[in-house]
Amino acid sequence: MLRQRALLVLLLVLAGCSPTAVDNSAGGDSSKANPALWPKAESPAALTSKETEAAIDLLLEKMTLEQKVGQLIQADISSIKPSDLQQYPLGSILAGGNSGPYGNERASAAKWAELVGEFREVSRNSGAGIPILFGVDAVHGHSNLPGATIFPHNIGLGAANDPVMIRRIGEATAAEISGSGIEWTFAPTLAVPQDLRWGRSYEGYAADPTLVAKYATAMTLGLQGKLESGKVLDAKKVAATAKHFLADGGTADGRDQGDARISEKELIEKHAQGYPAAIDAGALSVMVSFSSWNGAKHHGNKSLVTDVLKGRMGFAGLVVGDWNGHGQVPGCSAGACPDAINAGLDLFMAPDSWKKVYDSTLAAARDGTIAAARIDDAVRRILRVKFKLGLMGDTLTQRGDPALIGTADHLELAREAVAKSLVLLKNNDGVLPIRKGANVLIAGPGADNMAMQAGGWTISWQGTDTKPEDFPNGQTIGRAISDAVRTSGGIATISADGRFEAKPEVAVVVVGERPYAEFEGDAPDLAYRTSPADEELIARLKSQGIRVVVVFLSGRPMFTGKLINQADAFVAAWLPGTQGNGVADVLVAAADGKAARDFAGRLPFVWPANALSPISKPLFPMGYGLTYTKPSHLGPVNEKAGVDLTLSSHISNFVVRGKIPAPWRLDVDGAISTRPVDLSAQEDARKFTWNTDGKMTINGPAVDLLKQSESGAALMIDWRIDQPAKGPVLLTVGEATLTLQDLIGAKSAGSLLNTYIPLSCFAKAGAKMKTVAMPLRIAAPKGFVATIRNVRIEAKGSAGACPAVAK
Repeated sequence: MLRQRALLVLLLVLAGCSPTAVDNSAGGDSSKANPALWPKAESPAALTSKETEAAIDLLLEKMTLEQKVGQLIQADISSIKPSDLQQYPLGSILAGGNSGPYGNERASAAKWAELVGEFREVSRNSGAGIPILFGVDAVHGHSNLPGATIFPHNIGLGAANDPVMIRRIGEATAAEISGSGIEWTFAPTLAVPQDLRWGRSYEGYAADPTLVAKYATAMTLGLQGKLESGKVLDAKKVAATAKHFLADGGTADGRDQGDARISEKELIEKHAQGYPAAIDAGALSVMVSFSSWNGAKHHGNKSLVTDVLKGRMGFAGLVVGDWNGHGQVPGCSAGACPDAINAGLDLFMAPDSWKKVYDSTLAAARDGTIAAARIDDAVRRILRVKFKLGLMGDTLTQRGDPALIGTADHLELAREAVAKSLVLLKNNDGVLPIRKGANVLIAGPGADNMAMQAGGWTISWQGTDTKPEDFPNGQTIGRAISDAVRTSGGIATISADGRFEAKPEVAVVVVGERPYAEFEGDAPDLAYRTSPADEELIARLKSQGIRVVVVFLSGRPMFTGKLINQADAFVAAWLPGTQGNGVADVLVAAADGKAARDFAGRLPFVWPANALSPISKPLFPMGYGLTYTKPSHLGPVNEKAGVDLTLSSHISNFVVRGKIPAPWRLDVDGAISTRPVDLSAQEDARKFTWNTDGKMTINGPAVDLLKQSESGAALMIDWRIDQPAKGPVLLTVGEATLTLQDLIGAKSAGSLLNTYIPLSCFAKAGAKMKTVAMPLRIAAPKGFVATIRNVRIEAKGSAGACPAVAK
């Protein structure tokens, strides 16, 4: 142990970390928890009633080892069919961020219910006859489902500081999940983000652990209701999941799936407070984080999962893993990890690795690597949840009423939540609310952009392809403001580029981050890099004497010094979801001259005065926010970011070790699923699977590649073709599209390739190399699978013929 400890300290020193930063208060192993230091909690007795435990005892006596092991495994709908359950008696099915019923991400609630029903029916009539448990990421409303009510992301709800409203949102979300036949959601997220470079920061309610704990109680009770002994959950209720255990928001440098190098005291005080609250409220499941604490992966940390969570905190429900997270435990792989079960995991989330996990876990159970008592305990915990959800017995609780989706009262609640989430940071000279009868321009890339305002985890994982048509009962911010202005007797024009015929009195410019979820959302710093077009737009409006209101869409506070100085009013709108009317309710005065609502939101995190992270100097403190009744004048703020805002260091690197560096972003349509994989090192590449015909795109600001093109530089793709395409694979740079078949068609599956295409080939095919905003797009047919590690421009000779131009 001492040698291991010394080695850990040495590694941390070499990595530039202070070893004292990871010592826990009890001394010894810095990744082994001391349960006595942790808060106590207890799952309600209604979860473990004598009747339920007796029924489980009878089932355990009858079940074979194969059937028990099957209960411990969860597969994704993209890699399993209902008929597979006849051979593999799995206990659970999930639909991941890019998975939809029958391959359709935009399937209706009825189709979701149909698919769930098919899996349920097969599971009831095979194996042990135990119905499957079906889970989905409904993280801000039932966000996988078109037509559902989409609420603000958690950061906006944190700004509202309204636990009563959070419980109502939980109730509405549960009803809509139930309406599609599903009974389990992977929410709420109880992260307490510390470094906002983390791409999942918007999933955290606040930096205040006390507020997170209040919300944990409220959301759990909203989703599930209060657990009652002898009663199953109401048909409109679903199981909640407290996640991600633990300190996913406390990793070094804000890295997703990273390492929280902190003391046990800080781990408890900052990151653990939401879990006792959720457990006491009856949360039926807890999800383990991908991340680590002082070098030890949580999926394999018995001291945290068993000793603290199940022991000290008295959690009696099921502990589920995250997407193949068990594969990151040392000595494990995605297909085999008995150490995770031994550490306290009850249910493997093995979306595409489930067959191997089943076989390896069964072998480990047979040879005693996993004790029979641990298997039985895990099965018992899973069955407790199934009993409470009304999935057991002769008559199952019936879910699947599509009439519960997108109801008028749910939409009105979302509108209220949007209005309460807005934070007013500047309002000089009372430009807001917009007076009745005004001539108003609504401009900017987010003016009429449902994807930008809804953010990630909306329809698809990254949320880049969300459209207004997906939510016919929703409104973009621009449409909502336009309607409100016209209703009050004014004139409104929506124009993304800010062009107009009649000069407006005020312009509402909607700008901000493009959609992202974890992995893609990690940022190098907190600088918001305004595009040249947006800067020119605002400068042009100001030069004409037009007052400017900036509505800023983002998943985190960002350094926006120049934007704030340019604006007469500045509103942090976060990621408000689909109900743009909530924004209009606060910004636009009605016929009586007053806005329907005043600003009520307060910053859930500090707002940075520069782009350095962790935030070295706040511009606005946590809890800050102006109102109409308490106006304030804001003078000039700092415009020096403290980091390099130029694109010079990034324009030649589009993919680096599987990640897309700023200012580039990855956009994938619903046809493609993507995940990090190991190529030559841990998660150093990203696998793309074309489930139907589709395209993956890297977009960003327009950059000048003319010199590289003229000097003979080439675009290099460092990748592996996992499954060749049965059709053309097309590569687009700028406006030019070439076919890659001659370069990759003859390569066998599994081959590592460095594919070079001279930039001059794209120039000859019509690309405007001086203004390239799309440096890479790959379009391919269904079945194509490729793992990409790096894509960059290299100063390589351009000898050889160019690929054919696509027709």
